[in-house]
Parts: sequence; C-alpha cells; structure tokens
Amino acid sequence: MKKLTLTLCALAMLTAAHAQTDTAKHHGWFGRRDIAGAAQIQVTYRPGKLGDLNAILNKNAIPSLPENNMWLNLSMSHVHKNWLFEDGLGGSFTSTGDRNPSNGIRAKYNQFQFYTRAGYNFSNSENVRLYPFIGLNLSEAMLRIQDDNRTQSTADFSNELTNVTASKTLWNPNLGFELGGGFDYVIKLKPKQMDCYTIQRNIPIGVRVGYYLQATNSKWKIDDNYTLNNGPAGKQSAVFVSLNIGLGYAIKR
Repeated sequence: MKKLTLTLCALAMLTAAHAQTDTAKHHGWFGRRDIAGAAQIQVTYRPGKLGDLNAILNKNAIPSLPENNMWLNLSMSHVHKNWLFEDGLGGSFTSTGDRNPSNGIRAKYNQFQFYTRAGYNFSNSENVRLYPFIGLNLSEAMLRIQDDNRTQSTADFSNELTNVTASKTLWNPNLGFELGGGFDYVIKLKPKQMDCYTIQRNIPIGVRVGYYLQATNSKWKIDDNYTLNNGPAGKQSAVFVSLNIGLGYAIKR
C-alpha cells in the first residue's frame, strides 16, 4: 500500500507539472487569449461502508446508522486546450440512526470532501469531452452522538453548561486518490459580445465514473485533536458515479 500510495502521488505531481509547463510555454494562465471553464453541481453515489462503525455503535447500545452513500458537490472546471482540471467541495447527506428507546441516545453521520482532478480530453469534437482523470481527495467523517434526554433535561442556561451527557462529536480525516473517466456533452448557448471579447456560454451535462482509493486509515479524534484508539478499522475505498450539470463559458479575445 505504501508503494502504491507513493506511485500515485508521483503520478499526480507529474501530471500537474506537465500541465503547468505546457501553460507556462503559452505565457501563463493570465496571458492566454482563450479562457474556458464551468461552475457545476454534481450528485455522487459512493458506498459509505458503515459496517464496522455500526458494529461498535451496537456494542454500546446505540442503534445502527443507515448507509451514507449520496453526496452533493459544487465544483469548478478549468479547460486549457486538451487539459481539464476540476476542483470540488461537497458533503454527504446526513444519516440518522434511531433512538435507543431506553435512554434516547442516537447517532448522526456526515462526510465532507475536497477534491482536485486533472484529465486529458481525447475527443476531437467541440461538443464532446471524453477523458481519463487522476485526482486527490481530502475527506473528513463526522459522527455525532446525541443524548437528548439528558441534554434537554434542564431549561436553565447555567445548568446546561455543566450538564453531564453522552453527547459528543467525533472526527475522522483521511486522504485518498481518485482514478476514473469523465464524459461531458456541451450544449452551446447564444454567444455574447463584450468590447473585444466574445463569451460563448454553454451547459455541460455529463457523468464521472471512477474508483476512490482511501490511502490512509487515520484514527478518530474529538475536541482539541485528541486521538482515540480502537475505532472502525475498515476503509471506504469504492467505485463512485457522479452526474454533472453546469453553466460554462469560453472567453475569446
């Protein structure tokens, strides 16, 4: 796994370096005559694999969490000739477990991610993009334990400050890689002329299919970055599928 991680890191850096070198040869990003990209919304399916976490919750009399598979991401794409870059920020929808009928304790679970990808378009069509990509993914899972019976046992502000409850928030940061392919069909809209610039607006509709490889297996943490042992051992490496729609632009001078 260490050798695979180092290989992927090196490949990602070489891809970025090649793209930056190619850009520099053409006087940098800000000196280019053509600028293109898009603001996008992506809905992603990626299995959460909460089996190990649910087993630990059940041992502590906390009902299981439903699977956490659906994500909503906001992203920006940047196009330079055949090179495509995509940066995104998103999170999964909240998974909420049932309350324990005897003590009222339940769990909630979310995931958040930032990803950056680089790909190369092999299509010769102006309306179609077809490309493989490689990317880095920084993610963090958030587990919230809610003890509403005790938290809501007083209406006094001062008493609540020192109220003893099981409520707490735990965090689990991880680093991963993404390997996959993308397809976009670009629907061109009416261009807009501004001084010496022409803005070609478009709507990219597409799909991303790939594999998320979790490279680290970090320990869970609570407040002040305090580390916890004996947490869930399983990784969340899995296939993912994203549906993409955006509002794009191509500025020509």
